Amino acid sequence: MAALSVHDVVAQQVEQRPDGCAVRDPAEGEGLSYRELWERAGWLAAELARSGVRQGDLVAVPQDRSVDLVVTFLGILRCGAAYLPLDGLAPKDRLAGIVAESGTRWAVHSPRQDSLAGPAGCWAELRSWLPRGVEPLPVLYEDPGHPVPDVRSQGDDPAYVSFTSGSTGRPKGVVVPHRAVLRLALRPRFYAVEPGDQVASAANPAFDATTFELWNALTAGGTVVVFPSATGLPLDDWTALIRSERIDTMFLTTSLFHTVARERPDAFGTLRNLVVGGEQLEMAAVRKVLAAEPPGRLVNGYGPTETTTFAAYFDCTEDTLAGLERIPVGYPLQDTTLHLLDQDLKPIPTGDTGELCVGGPGVALGYLRRPELTAERFTTLPENGERIYRTGDTGRQLPDGAIELLGRSDRQVKLRGFRIELEEIERAALDCGLADSAFVEKVGEGPAASLVGFVLPSADGLAAVGAGAVAELPALLDARLARTLPNYMRPARWLVLDRVPLGSTGKADRAQLLKLLSAAPSAPDPAGSAPTAGTTLAQPPVTSELVAVLGDIWREVLSTEQVLPEHNFLELGGNSILAMQVAARARQRLDAPVDAGAVLLCDTLGELAVHVAGAFPGEGLAAGSEPAGPEREVTVS
Repeated sequence: MAALSVHDVVAQQVEQRPDGCAVRDPAEGEGLSYRELWERAGWLAAELARSGVRQGDLVAVPQDRSVDLVVTFLGILRCGAAYLPLDGLAPKDRLAGIVAESGTRWAVHSPRQDSLAGPAGCWAELRSWLPRGVEPLPVLYEDPGHPVPDVRSQGDDPAYVSFTSGSTGRPKGVVVPHRAVLRLALRPRFYAVEPGDQVASAANPAFDATTFELWNALTAGGTVVVFPSATGLPLDDWTALIRSERIDTMFLTTSLFHTVARERPDAFGTLRNLVVGGEQLEMAAVRKVLAAEPPGRLVNGYGPTETTTFAAYFDCTEDTLAGLERIPVGYPLQDTTLHLLDQDLKPIPTGDTGELCVGGPGVALGYLRRPELTAERFTTLPENGERIYRTGDTGRQLPDGAIELLGRSDRQVKLRGFRIELEEIERAALDCGLADSAFVEKVGEGPAASLVGFVLPSADGLAAVGAGAVAELPALLDARLARTLPNYMRPARWLVLDRVPLGSTGKADRAQLLKLLSAAPSAPDPAGSAPTAGTTLAQPPVTSELVAVLGDIWREVLSTEQVLPEHNFLELGGNSILAMQVAARARQRLDAPVDAGAVLLCDTLGELAVHVAGAFPGEGLAAGSEPAGPEREVTVS
């Protein structure tokens, strides 16, 4: 395996099934055979070489999932370079910082996506935020007439770089080699893709699940099917696409799986492989799917980005779950070793708690341009010299050999599939200049989980909002954080402190901070003032049956006692996963085509009611009202 590259294995599929479908986008009516994909990737590789890209270079990819994205990734690999996928939902300043940190001099964009402006509107404005010296290059749709470079990549050569949240306040780039991708794709234990199988491409390209979706399909002769966001369509329509597009294999983040399992537990019955990962998998959700119409194989997948998407797997069946209260992450993938170690990196007895460390060819090369951090997290076992990655996850081995995770040894959290270093958010809040102290914690579990922040205003912060207007500080802080942090890293609530509670050691007492949440109101006062702890907001009379039904659904999904027409879904702690639940329940109770995008985009519950009213035929509830706001896709974060 070490002598092969990813594109070497794809080339074998091109030879074996040149006319087989390699990638297709049902929404755009576009598709490429293996021969066509290889040809177009060759055109791009030739253009990249002409532009100065050499073996070992890094090329940024500001694109959303599409046929062009697959062409771009393969073209960059054929040039001997590595690709850097970017998140179209991230703030432009953050994207610019990542590109600058990477040191790349090229960015391959899609002219088709530029014209659509992308989900965040940043691809159309590429030149406005790309650092100076970075050259935008378009995906090619015709032969440029240049020779395709003949570059031989080796197993340890970088294939891609994936940036993740960093505890030092800036994202860190994980350098993943070809051997690690092939370890994931070849001879897999945790699923089976056959030639011609349809594999959904539904992940954000910057999320390392894309590695599984694309290369596990293309190295096996399968078809990559560009799949829409789960929040871009009503849940019924999205799940219907799984059947109509004959999807065989799919990956879902744990939070999204939980949501679909609650609302449509029979949605996965036609899948042969469903892999779920990113957070602790809920037993109740899995049992609900198994009892309804389960997929052929339901797998709990585990693995940090540094171990190339997955390092462990656990088959979820009635038999394997019998007697368990918590779903394990399970057993090592092919060519992977899992170790539970103490602080001295020595093995611990079965049943004891230790740090989970991962070895094998799936382990990344390290962090881009961060030798100190690489040395801290990537090390060798003292007993045999095996190179391992220290995950920071704590766990124990069960009697049958499966590994069960128990928590973290640091302040890293998982939220809706994203790995977040809380220190990065706290540093970003301090960098805004509005606070002297900032603390961020994760509260809740599953789809209802969210981030909450506590901030002690600085003199500049108080001056920025004006005397007597401290309640405006959270909104101002959030606006400034929006310049540098993606939505999933911005706390749903900020509580303003007049002092920082201290523990016996003199450090901030985070347990006391969390207790303040129960004393604080769950939503901002509609009048704009900041109620003191214990203040009760008066519930206004219900103005219509529609508002009452929607309000009840919000209360159920958000687990809050009070929802007013003036309240905003996101400010109450909502997110794209919970919006799917709201939309699904509203469709059931109101028989109206409510979609998750409308739940997220409408400013208030009242505005959502107007939007929904416009969807009722004839003399339905509040018929005749105009829908509020534009409709556009909102990608799960």
